[in-house]
Amino acid sequence: MSKFYVELKKVVDDSYDIEIGKNLFETLIKDLKGELGKGISRYAIITDSNVKTLYGDRLYDLMKEEGFKVDLMSFPAGETSKTRATKEIIEDSMLAKGHRRDSCIIALGGGVVTDLAGFIAGTFGRGIPFINYSTSILGAADASVGGKTAVDTPLATNLIGLIYQPKKVYIDLATWETLPKKQVSNGLAETIKHACMADEAFFTFLEENIEKLLEEEGIRKHFEICQHIAETNCRIKYEVVKKDERESNLRQILNLGHTVGRAIETLSGYDLLHGQAVAIGMAMQVKIGEKLGYITKEEADRVIALFEKAGLPTKLPEEMSTEEVVQKLYTDKKVRQGKIRFVFEEGIGRIKRHEDGNYSIALEEEFIRKTIDEVR
Repeated sequence: MSKFYVELKKVVDDSYDIEIGKNLFETLIKDLKGELGKGISRYAIITDSNVKTLYGDRLYDLMKEEGFKVDLMSFPAGETSKTRATKEIIEDSMLAKGHRRDSCIIALGGGVVTDLAGFIAGTFGRGIPFINYSTSILGAADASVGGKTAVDTPLATNLIGLIYQPKKVYIDLATWETLPKKQVSNGLAETIKHACMADEAFFTFLEENIEKLLEEEGIRKHFEICQHIAETNCRIKYEVVKKDERESNLRQILNLGHTVGRAIETLSGYDLLHGQAVAIGMAMQVKIGEKLGYITKEEADRVIALFEKAGLPTKLPEEMSTEEVVQKLYTDKKVRQGKIRFVFEEGIGRIKRHEDGNYSIALEEEFIRKTIDEVR
C-alpha cells in the first residue's frame, strides 16, 4: 500500500476595487484597456431583459466600437430566472460563441444578474474572471459585493452556489434613476438591515432621509444621499467580509432577517421581491428578539417603522400559514443538527453575540411557531 501527502498550502489575494460614481461605462472601458483587461481575449456581458434595453445594448455597442471581442447575453428579468436551467443556457451559448478560459464575464444588472453571472464565472472553465457592474440599489448593497454567487432551487433560494470574488465592482448611481419606485423600496431593505446590524448613526440618517428617495425624481434630486448610502453599505459589508469571507461565523450577521425572509420569498413563488421578504423577516426578527430580551419594544418599533417608511411590508402575507413558514425555515443554510437558527440585533446598530461566541442561535420550533402566531 502506498500513501502520498498532497501539500497545497497557498496564499490567494482576491482583493479588488469598488468604484462608486455616475455614468461609469467610459471608466470601465478605460480599465479594460489597462490592467483590468490584461490576459482577456473576449468578454461576455450577461444581463437581464430589462437592463439589456436600458444599458446592455449601449455597453455592447461601446465595447464593439473600442475593438473588444464581446457578446451580449440576456435572460428574462426576475428571480424566477435565477436557476440551474438559465445557467446552463448561458454556459452553452458562451461555449458556442467560442468563449474559453481567456474570457471575462461582465455582470450588468442587479442582484439576480450578479448572483447568476458570478456563479457562471466561478464554474466556467473551472473559473474565469468577472466584473460586477451594479445597476440597482439592492445589488449595490448586497449581491455585487462579497463574492456570494448562487442559483435558486424549487426547495429554497441560494442553496447551490459558491463564493467567488469579482475582479472589480462598479456601482453606477446614475442607473438608480431609472428604477421604478417599487424597486427603490426593494433595494432599501438591505440598506436598513446593514444599519440595524452595524451602524446606529446610519440608521438615524435613514430615518431622516429615506422618504426623500421615494419622492418624484427623488434619486436624481438627492445624489448625495445615494452616494452616502452606497459608500456606507460597502463599508459595512467590507468590514464583515474581510474578517470572514467564507461565512464560518461572523458573516452570518449579513443573514439578519433572512431566516424568515428567504423562507417566505420562496413560499410566495417570488411574488414577493427579495427586499420585501427581508423587510418582513426583519420585522419578525425584532419581535422575536424583543421576546428574548435582545431589543426593547421602542427599538423594535423604530425598526419596523423605518421599513414601513421605505414603502416595505412588515407583516406576513395572510395566505401563508404559520405552519408552512415554520417548515420552510428548515431549508435555511444556517440550520445545524436539525435546529433552526436566527441572527439577532442587540438594540440598533449592533449584533447579538452569544456565550459560545456564535452570532446565530438555535431556537425551538414551538417557540418560533408561537411567536409568529402572536405577531403576524
